[in-house]
Amino acid sequence: MGFLTELFTRPRPNEEQRYRSAMVLLNGMSNAERADIGIKPADFPRIARRMASR
Repeated sequence: MGFLTELFTRPRPNEEQRYRSAMVLLNGMSNAERADIGIKPADFPRIARRMASR
């Protein structure tokens, strides 16, 4: 159920720039860096949203 909400949610307008920056950072990581910290590309929206809210 959480996966479906990831598809249809939008970031809050005041956090949009920070969300985009976080997504750029996550997408710029190499496969080795992703494996090192244990995240998968499917987790990027959730992680970026958490990073933007901080």
